[in-house]
Amino acid sequence: MVKEAEKKGMRLGKYELGRTLGEGNFGKVKYAKNLESGHEFAVKILEKKTILDLNISNQVLASKTKIYMVLELVIGGELFERIDFKGRLSEVEGRKLFQQLIDAVSYCHDKGVYHRDLKPENVLLDAKGNIKISDFGLSALPQHFRDDGLLHTTCGSPHYVAPEVLANRGYDGSTSDLWSCGVILYVILTGYLPFDDRNLAVLYHKIFKGDAPIPRWLSPGARNLIRRMLDPNPNTRITMAGIKEDEWFKQDYNPTNLEDEEEDIYIDDEAFSIQELPMDVEKPLGPPTLINAFQLISMSSCLDLSGFFEKEDAAERKIRFTSNYSPKDLLEKIEDIVTEMGLQVRKKNGKLKMMQARKGQKNPGSLSVATEVFEISPSIYVVELRKSYGDPILYRQLCTKLAEDLGAPKANF
Repeated sequence: MVKEAEKKGMRLGKYELGRTLGEGNFGKVKYAKNLESGHEFAVKILEKKTILDLNISNQVLASKTKIYMVLELVIGGELFERIDFKGRLSEVEGRKLFQQLIDAVSYCHDKGVYHRDLKPENVLLDAKGNIKISDFGLSALPQHFRDDGLLHTTCGSPHYVAPEVLANRGYDGSTSDLWSCGVILYVILTGYLPFDDRNLAVLYHKIFKGDAPIPRWLSPGARNLIRRMLDPNPNTRITMAGIKEDEWFKQDYNPTNLEDEEEDIYIDDEAFSIQELPMDVEKPLGPPTLINAFQLISMSSCLDLSGFFEKEDAAERKIRFTSNYSPKDLLEKIEDIVTEMGLQVRKKNGKLKMMQARKGQKNPGSLSVATEVFEISPSIYVVELRKSYGDPILYRQLCTKLAEDLGAPKANF
């Protein structure tokens, strides 16, 4: 029935479906052609059961077992793929794409839409090389703001998320989107990320500091704009208006009039009528429920928090766990605990080094461990333990003792 309509050359209302363009967590995207107008589209096919489980089925049109969304066909691929294939772009080429990105994001903000997951994977290129922003699944609308006028849902992709989003004290959707645009600009012009680490704890620590290494071979104008966009303080970060007045940004700038370029896509009921389906009457569903961002995140590796609680890395011999104690209290409590265990403690530059030696520094039974505390948010800190050498059993006992006594979530040592 419906599966037959998904085969190449089969009709779905007035659309003829063709090859598969891509697949994701919720379904697949197929090429489609409107047999009446000859226009090409992309049809996103979602599993209705999955959407029913999320209680959002009343927000889309659907058949008995599938949901079909007719979308614009963008054939140029992702900006990420272009950078991955070509490497960094020249400032002239990169600036043109960035100008279009800012125009598009500015248009969304003017309409009260804040994307909250801007990254090169969600920036598509059409046949002419112009950008199209996609994947508004985590976007916020005016009704999502709380009484304080701020958004409070922590969401986004780790390398592109703004520090104020991670701080969990409320944030401005426009300002946080501009941080993500700054990261995208950095990636476009350098070919790599400004903040990167395989562990989320360390990555977020770098984001909070906001100290991105900006290459000197970039022009002064590009360096200045990136620095102002990656300002970790949202109150002093450059605004949308400031970006559009920036001298580097304004070079060869031809503002895009998105109002004139809008093309209405009319999709009537015929597009979704599938006559072969049995006409069983389904129970009416209740009002749609907004999906929680973390329900979406949990279905992907986007914000996998398992990186906070690692097993020991055999190569780097590190163990990390989180705690709600302040850094000062953490270091004091760690010092008290390890002293009671008979280890010596040395302090240097806000770090602790714990040692226990027996008849020779590196003989069996000896141990040397360094400790450092990273701030993830004002209420969450990560303790990292790094073993230089020593008895693995004693090291594991130390880690377990610290994690238990500091009230950390259960870590898997």
